[in-house]
Amino acid sequence: MYQFFTEQAADYWEIETLFDLCFAPSRKALSSYQLRNGVASLQNLSVVAFGANDVLSAAIRFWPVYIETTPALLLGPIAVHPACQGEGLGATLIRIGLEKAKDAQWSRVLLVGDLLYYERFGFFRLNDVTMPPPTNPERILGKALTIGAWEGIKGKVGRWMEPL
Repeated sequence: MYQFFTEQAADYWEIETLFDLCFAPSRKALSSYQLRNGVASLQNLSVVAFGANDVLSAAIRFWPVYIETTPALLLGPIAVHPACQGEGLGATLIRIGLEKAKDAQWSRVLLVGDLLYYERFGFFRLNDVTMPPPTNPERILGKALTIGAWEGIKGKVGRWMEPL
């Protein structure tokens, strides 16, 4: 049985260790990390799952970004400890996180990922949105948290506080 909590500052290093385990420390060289450098994750939206003996089993984070001058959330990373994979933890974290984002009045979420996995959560391909290179354009996905949130949105994704 897992317990789900909003990320706390004290969870930081344990979450970073989990992300390193799941993605390797080289994950910080990915293009999505260019958007995260120097920007704090939104802890009020980020969720952790603890299993038996209060061991961190999974985590998801959200980051504010701009698409040109329009605010959006960047989902990720999301990681599930290898010993806990296949139990639906990732899907549960995504659902909880998206609900928290909607409750916090965010309109749109984007991520870089596999459409075949994320479409069950309502994500779709964003044809007119570009991430920093070398992101594969086929993997740029979005989800509207409010009706029409992605209509007319196009352009480059940029760091929060740095609209393009």
